[in-house]
Amino acid sequence: MRVGQKNKLTYLWARKGTRPRLDHDQRTQSAYLFGAICPRRGVGAAVVLPACNTRAMQLHIDEISSQVAPGAHAILILDQAGWHIAAALVVPDNITIMLLPPRSPELNPAENVWQYMRQNWLSNRVFKTYDEIIELCCHAWNKLIDRPWLIMPIGLRNWAAVSHPQ
Repeated sequence: MRVGQKNKLTYLWARKGTRPRLDHDQRTQSAYLFGAICPRRGVGAAVVLPACNTRAMQLHIDEISSQVAPGAHAILILDQAGWHIAAALVVPDNITIMLLPPRSPELNPAENVWQYMRQNWLSNRVFKTYDEIIELCCHAWNKLIDRPWLIMPIGLRNWAAVSHPQ
């Protein structure tokens, strides 16, 4: 998810017949929050980086791999962005990448995570500095991770459920 000074505006409550005023920054500095959740355990792993490319994706995959429970295996659901499918990526043994069909963001649980974070902590604001963007991305991610009961329903998909032997 890109978060930056040219940030998104989201819907908000206002008195009927009024149009609330919101500041909207025209500067263009931004950071990228790479995040993944495990809806079964209610946990996640993320990195905030200055660029969105194959190297950044590799750092993200390595972070996910370090957070997978011992003896477990993660299925990483990704769209087909170039940095998600680059041949240079080294996928650890405890992760399998599952690519979504093109143009199907509704199938990607991460899109719901980004929407929730934007609506609750990151939109409708002006970031003073690049460091503030980084700080607030980390703060928002940590607030999400502190709420496992929220991660679970946001990320669960019936079509992606895996049954476990009893």
